[in-house]
Amino acid sequence: MSAFTPRLLGRTGIETLPLGLGASYSAPTSSYEEAIERGVSYFYWGSRRRELMGAALRAAIQRKREQVVIVVQSYARLGFLLQRSVRSALRKLGTDHADVLLLGWYNDEPAQRIIDAAVQLRQSGMVRHIAVSGHRRTMFPELVDDERYDLWHVRYNAVHRGAEQEVFPSVAALESSRRPGVITYTTTRWGHLCDPNKTPPGEPTPSGTDCYRFAMTHPQVDLAIAGPGNHDQMRQALEALDLGPMDDEQLAWMRRVGDHIYGRDVTTSIRD
Repeated sequence: MSAFTPRLLGRTGIETLPLGLGASYSAPTSSYEEAIERGVSYFYWGSRRRELMGAALRAAIQRKREQVVIVVQSYARLGFLLQRSVRSALRKLGTDHADVLLLGWYNDEPAQRIIDAAVQLRQSGMVRHIAVSGHRRTMFPELVDDERYDLWHVRYNAVHRGAEQEVFPSVAALESSRRPGVITYTTTRWGHLCDPNKTPPGEPTPSGTDCYRFAMTHPQVDLAIAGPGNHDQMRQALEALDLGPMDDEQLAWMRRVGDHIYGRDVTTSIRD
């Protein structure tokens, strides 16, 4: 297999490797520094803005701001709180702008007051692009022609593959310059895909590497976010970049494991 190469994140024009990293987990600062050296640039400075990632990002920003894509997320539902959250995040990192403002956890289009506040932040130069995340997948195709949203953050993994029918087809026929970038998360399904106790009999248990490769192989996925909890998990994420896309046999194996977990988890309907 050939390694994954950089991709454009839709109409943002941002080029990055198809692996991003979240701040809410416990990988050490040295692991984030290693990832930056490997060319990983998409950093999700989310609801738990942990210093473990923050220290690595501040150092990278001081060396070369263009080296990293800073994604600031806010769950704020009032415009002034959204703006306050962004300013706080930027102060902690020592930068004057975020590349992406992520409006977090919307199952319907954000209220006009939130959109207005986000657009004001973009006009001021404090953010460059606006993204939205949500768990109701059918919301995203409703936004496909709304150019205020440059990126979609969508849940997708080998267990929960509904985005293949409900989200990805809406962007499949569009040129990169016209469509939103598609970012996926919950790639290991909260670690369940890597749990041998949940693997069907006779099948190998996927590693984190396998889970990230599965998501990044889909042609409509521009980038998958990893949440490494330690150095080994970071290495697994980085290894996915080296191994490149899965072949048809590997994808079929991941789907078999995913279907087994999906069908035997009583919480599936809630999680889906």
